[in-house]
Amino acid sequence: MTDWTTADIPSLSGKTVVVTGATGGLGYETALALAGAGAFVILTGRNDAKGLRAIERICAQFPNALIAYEHLDLASLPSVADFAQRFAASNEQIDLLVNNAGVMALPERQQTEDGFEMQLGTNYLGHYALTARLLPQLRRAKDARVVNLSSLAHRTGAINFDDLQSKRSYRPWPAYCQSKLAMLMFSLELQRRSDAAGWGVRSVAAHPGYARTDLIPNGPGADGLSWRVGQLLQPLISQSAAEGALPTLFAATSAAAEPGGYYGPNWFYELKGPPVPAKIMPRAKDFASSAKLWDVSATLTGVSFDEIAAAA
Repeated sequence: MTDWTTADIPSLSGKTVVVTGATGGLGYETALALAGAGAFVILTGRNDAKGLRAIERICAQFPNALIAYEHLDLASLPSVADFAQRFAASNEQIDLLVNNAGVMALPERQQTEDGFEMQLGTNYLGHYALTARLLPQLRRAKDARVVNLSSLAHRTGAINFDDLQSKRSYRPWPAYCQSKLAMLMFSLELQRRSDAAGWGVRSVAAHPGYARTDLIPNGPGADGLSWRVGQLLQPLISQSAAEGALPTLFAATSAAAEPGGYYGPNWFYELKGPPVPAKIMPRAKDFASSAKLWDVSATLTGVSFDEIAAAA
């Protein structure tokens, strides 16, 4: 497993895949590899022009790729609902959902269209609602998987139920860490709920380590001393977006990826390297907090897994 690469991805012919945030970075590399393995891949993003360019780039590398682009803004619950409705109208099932899209450590507090703090809303709540709305299509597939992108940042994260939207006190990094802890808790809780209710969905989480993507250069402090020091060390401690996508691809395609598993790079502090089981902090395993977060998320988004499952 420590030498796992994209060459180990099995044939995905006949599989339908959705990758969020797939117009660049980790999402693009994930979509590229899955398309190369024969899956029908639907790339989603907020920037339609970037989406079309991503399609062109993939087709240039894989002329016979089965790919499409759909607009999806995870910071808008109406956009999530609209995408899910369009998807259901033309696709009977979904074999793999990769919840990859995200924003990182925004310098100033911003809100989504629905009034959520932008990082929590985009990175987590939008994906929670999307996964719930696609549950009927996931259940129709054999061994459907949901892969949720967390981060090393989850290790210092905490779910602040008293100020979940960071209205009283906003700090960029704690808000980001909270959103990534929420994604890992969601992934583990989704597996528990799937097992209990018989949904037949395999939920797996992954993180890219320190991958060189636009998230970091576009984040806060790009001109600060710590950022400049990080740039000097980057060749030693980081990896490319393509390498950073390997844990996601392992979680998405390998028969060895366990339900409820979490995968990341194998090098020091899980910063880079081939995929291996990753460290999960105790907070992410807190059953009571995870159940509470699930219920709070259903209330905030107005989307209930149980109601959708019952109506399917």
